Amino acid sequence: MNEAQRWIPYCGEAPGPGVWLERWNLDPVLWTGLAILAFFFWRPAMTGGMSRGRRRSVHGAWGLTVLLFVSPLCALSSAFFTVRVIHHMALVLVVAPLLAFGLARWLDRLPAPLWTSTTLAALTFWIWHAPGPYGAALSSVPVYALMQFSLAGSAVFFWTALRRTSAASALAALLLTTVQMGLLGALITFAARPMYPPHFLSTLAWGVSPLEDQQVAGLTMWAPGCLAYLCAAVWIGWRWMRSEGSRTSRPSPLEST
Repeated sequence: MNEAQRWIPYCGEAPGPGVWLERWNLDPVLWTGLAILAFFFWRPAMTGGMSRGRRRSVHGAWGLTVLLFVSPLCALSSAFFTVRVIHHMALVLVVAPLLAFGLARWLDRLPAPLWTSTTLAALTFWIWHAPGPYGAALSSVPVYALMQFSLAGSAVFFWTALRRTSAASALAALLLTTVQMGLLGALITFAARPMYPPHFLSTLAWGVSPLEDQQVAGLTMWAPGCLAYLCAAVWIGWRWMRSEGSRTSRPSPLEST
């Protein structure tokens, strides 16, 4: 347990219940990066190079990124593995699809094969939620940055590939992603002991054991995470059936003569 005191998360030491709301991230490197992103995101909007829907998507992605990395949620993720999982789920399930839609004009110039993107996104998520890589990310700022960029980047390419492919292929990829996400969540939920040393002590001030925190994190990944992918699959399936229905309802040239 004493090893847990060696961890130096990017968001700072784990806060207690009385101070976490005061823990805003004022890292100048982060703020500079956010300012650069804001310039590149807002410039096409101001010059008319982006539709209203795509503008809202990239602005929403930028705003959620600020919330995740600047607000006290960042510090709280140092205390709870559950909050870290929510943080990552927000990146891959909200920020990434918003960027994939909003930046489609630029992303469409890049190759994004469906099954390569699906496999890469899944492997990236599994790797960073293994105890070893996760611990490395919470003890090194460069590794932490690599974790965040790789999670978000692989997810953006996954959602970009979904947008380009056929409905049937997109449904298959989403269902496969749902299964692997559920499996990872189940493995974390039903683990017999705490597996993440950075959180062996960080939850105790809140009256929560590390195993309880880990179980809630696994359930969060298992239920809401899988539900988000299933909702995307239902939406794609509904649009597919709707387009097929409208196609079959049109009279053929032979019937109209």
